[in-house]
Amino acid sequence: MDVQITHVIMNLFQSSKYFCLSLLFFFSFLPIYSQEKGLDDRINEAFTPIANWWEGLILHNFFGTGIPTIIILLVGGALFFTIYFGFVNIRHFRTSINTVRGKFDDIDNHTSGNADSKVAGENKEGEVSHFQALATAVSGTVGNGNIAGVALAIAVGGPGATFWMILCGILGMSTKFVECTLGVKYRDVGKDGTVYGGPMYYLTKGLEERGFVTLGKILAGVFAFLCIGASFGGGNAAQSNQAAMQLVDSFGMTGGSARTIIGLIMMILVGIIIIGGIKRIASVTEKIVPFMALMYILACLYIIGTNFSFVDDAFGMIFSQAFNPQAGLGGLLGVLITGFRRAAFSNEAGAGSASIAHSAVKTNFPASEGLVALLEPFIDTVVICTMTALVIIIFNGDNTIFSYGGEGGVVMINGVAAEGAGITAAAFSKYIAFSGPFLTVAVVLFAISTMISWSYYGLQSWMYIFGKSKVSELSYKSLFLIFIVIGAAGDMSSVWAFSDAMILALVFPNMIGLLLLFPRVREELNVYLSAIAGMKKD
Repeated sequence: MDVQITHVIMNLFQSSKYFCLSLLFFFSFLPIYSQEKGLDDRINEAFTPIANWWEGLILHNFFGTGIPTIIILLVGGALFFTIYFGFVNIRHFRTSINTVRGKFDDIDNHTSGNADSKVAGENKEGEVSHFQALATAVSGTVGNGNIAGVALAIAVGGPGATFWMILCGILGMSTKFVECTLGVKYRDVGKDGTVYGGPMYYLTKGLEERGFVTLGKILAGVFAFLCIGASFGGGNAAQSNQAAMQLVDSFGMTGGSARTIIGLIMMILVGIIIIGGIKRIASVTEKIVPFMALMYILACLYIIGTNFSFVDDAFGMIFSQAFNPQAGLGGLLGVLITGFRRAAFSNEAGAGSASIAHSAVKTNFPASEGLVALLEPFIDTVVICTMTALVIIIFNGDNTIFSYGGEGGVVMINGVAAEGAGITAAAFSKYIAFSGPFLTVAVVLFAISTMISWSYYGLQSWMYIFGKSKVSELSYKSLFLIFIVIGAAGDMSSVWAFSDAMILALVFPNMIGLLLLFPRVREELNVYLSAIAGMKKD
């Protein structure tokens, strides 16, 4: 084992001379930056203006409705898919679970997926199982958006923001079904069996079938470019930011470069994993994510259970303040937008990113993976985010601990400023002894699992633009690892503003494609359901 680890580390640093040179440059200037202003402050000063400009552009209201255009497109599309597919998110929920369990795996061995397929069993292309694909994709969504993002939403928008998060999560299940079905249907498979999939491919291939060749290429290129940025932002910088902040708070670290050093350590750990590609990523995430998600859910259930008499009050606040928010929270639209933003960041339904991971599944039936994928928003937003929200609302009671509507999501708890994961940590510490180390481990592991999944998303987009070569792959991974340090050192408000906007920006090209290609999804769903019906008869 030691020899293998050493070999991986040597490959990580020896395979990319550019990465090594970047580290050398980075360390050579570390003492200079640390003299007057900390390195953290230097990075933050350079990063904040960029983040603010980008956030303003993506969340712009182009039609004078009072709601950012991107939110209308995201939620409107999700509502349309839910109705068009006959509430697939509810009617086929059980089928989704059975598919993950492998109950229908025999269909792939005895039945062809569609009219264009070869004999079943001969063309079951892919690299990972249904469960591994789900675990990889969930690891990209179940992360610090559930711990820090929910706290941020409630701190800014109050308990009412939770209602809109849940609604967006339920509707997002239908969008996730559509985009991941298309991801498998239009994927590319290399000669060595490596799978290349995601919006880049269904936008080009699918829209070409519909006669929109130029539009498909433009949308695919825009998506790939934005996905690279999203992988650096929401899938990377935001995660390392929260992990670094939690570690600094937990261990009482001081010094301007503490978070930068933590970022460097995380960079090495993530680098060791992502060098191995999707198979290693899947093997890691299928172990980390279910374990940490289960532990986190159990901790939340314990707090909720020991305060069961307050649960009805908490839900009462969630529903009442969704439509009648407290003064100073920006009114109904402000709470609605806050909830939808956090849900979109958390489950990424409509962004198309998860379809990249799901495209690598071993199956002949694209709709099978679409049904598996619709479980993501449910797990991520409807279950985990709601539990986090209940814990925080119960903790705060009737505004007894902090006041909702804190600027930038920063609130005062016992005279100390808290934000993001810090608010959740304060809630946990009140009810669970020694919860600090547990939550710290959860934040760090969720952050790492999210980063390694998003490294795969970004890499697929990078290679779509710059080509599928070893040099291209190593160039992307080097940049991705450097952004871990940038995120760890940056200010939370600027990092999250940039991250939100990057992930939301993916909705523009992706949703246009989904609205043009959804009839293909109905065809694939009918094929898969017919195959299941045939298996049951046999």
